[in-house]
Amino acid sequence: MKKDTHPTIYQTEVICACGSVAWKTLSTREKISVEICSSCHPAWTGEQRIVDTEGRVDRMKRRYNLK
Repeated sequence: MKKDTHPTIYQTEVICACGSVAWKTLSTREKISVEICSSCHPAWTGEQRIVDTEGRVDRMKRRYNLK
């Protein structure tokens, strides 16, 4: 068998952008970061964040002067 055919496996922590450590897992990457986790996701926290108040159709109508 060939030497060094398998990648190195690390026990890593998945770190969220909010700063919390989401979970530990095995991966070929030493560091994993995510944008949102269960600690800061609106579905689990009960908060409602409005990212886009205007819909895609309304934006297209405004852009092309449609009624």
